[in-house]
Amino acid sequence: MRDGVTGPRHVGVAQSSAVDAGAAVAEVTAAVGQADTAFVLVFVPNRLGVQEVERALAARLENMPVFGCTTAGQITPDGYTSDALLLMAFPRDSFRCAPVLIEGLRPFSFSGVAAAVEEQADRFEHTAGWNRLALLFTDGLSNQEDLLVSTLETVLPDMPVFGGSAGDGLDFRQTHVLCAGRAHTDAALLLIVETALDFTGFSFDHFQPTDQQLIITGAEPEERLVFEINGAPAAREYARLVDCPRDALSPQVFAENPILVHHKGSYFVRAVSDATEGDALSFMAAIDDGVIMTLGRGKEMIETLRAGLRHESATGERPDFILGFDCVLRRLEVEQKQLGHAVSEIFREARVLGFNTYGEQHRGVHMNQTFVGVAFFDPDGRGRA
Repeated sequence: MRDGVTGPRHVGVAQSSAVDAGAAVAEVTAAVGQADTAFVLVFVPNRLGVQEVERALAARLENMPVFGCTTAGQITPDGYTSDALLLMAFPRDSFRCAPVLIEGLRPFSFSGVAAAVEEQADRFEHTAGWNRLALLFTDGLSNQEDLLVSTLETVLPDMPVFGGSAGDGLDFRQTHVLCAGRAHTDAALLLIVETALDFTGFSFDHFQPTDQQLIITGAEPEERLVFEINGAPAAREYARLVDCPRDALSPQVFAENPILVHHKGSYFVRAVSDATEGDALSFMAAIDDGVIMTLGRGKEMIETLRAGLRHESATGERPDFILGFDCVLRRLEVEQKQLGHAVSEIFREARVLGFNTYGEQHRGVHMNQTFVGVAFFDPDGRGRA
C-alpha cells in the first residue's frame, strides 16, 4: 500500500532506478516468483543500454518468457518517471500468452504478417471461459504502425488489439522491442494473451477540433514528411497558424497545438515530432498529399484524464490494474503545464502501469497524443469493449 492506495492483486510489479543495468535487473527480478509467473513485461528507460538489460535478463530469468520494449518514459506505481526499469509479472493462474515476432517491417509484407499471426492464433489453444486480447509493441521509428495495425484488424477481427510504439526518450534515434528477452529493431511483437480476468479497452485524448483547416499540398508518405501545407513551406505555415515564431517550434509547441484527422466519425491526432532545416514537418503517423486536416485545441487535461480512467465492473468494482500506453507528447504537455504531480497521483489512484510511447494503437487505428488502456477486473466484472 502506498499512501492509502493498495496495489493490484493480479499482477506483480517491481521497479528500479539503479544507474547500472545489471543492478536494476537484479532488483526488479528479485521480486518475481518464477514458478508462479507465466510471463513478464519489461519497460526499459532510455538511460539504460538495452543490450546490457538484455544480457542481465537472460542471466536472471533464464527460462522466463520476457517481453516489452524501450520507452520514452514509464508509468510506475508512483506515477510518471523517466529513469525506472519497470517489470510487470503476470501470474500463471490468470494469464497465458503466445508471441509473434514480426521482423523486417520495412518493406511491409501484408501476406507475411497475416500468415504468421493467423498461424499462431490458430495454434494457441483456447482455455474454456478465458478471454483473449492482443498487445502490440512496435519499433517506434519504423513508420509502419498504420499498416501493421490495420492488417491485424483484418486478420484478428474478433480479438481486440491494444498497443504502443517503443521509444528512446526524446532522442528519436533507435527503438527496440523485446521478444523472449532479445532486443530487436525494425520489428514488432504481437503478444496474444489469454486471461481469466475480465477486461475492457479504451482510448481518449483531450483535444477538440477548431474551424482552422490545413491541406497537405506536398508530402513524402513513406517517410511521414510534409513539405507543404496550404501551398506554403510546412513548418512556416504551421508556425503562422499557431502564432509561434518559426525558430521557436519545439516538441512542447507541437504537443499543445496538435493536427487532427477525421476518420470514421472521430478525430485522431497526427502528431508532429520535428521541424527539419528545410521547413518540412516530420509526423508520427501516416500522412499523404491532399489530406484535409484540422488544427486542434486542448480541453482541460486533469478532468479529462480522471474521466477517461473512470471504469467500473458490472458490479461496480474498480479495475485491479490498468495497462497504459500513453503518448510521450501528452507527457511533454503535462510537464510544460507543471501538472506532473497531479497526473501521477491520478495514475496511482487508478493503478495505471505502463509506458510513454511514440504512438498508440486501438480499434485498428494508429494515433498520437492519446492514452490507450486495458482495464483488468476480477472475474464476474465487466467484459470487453
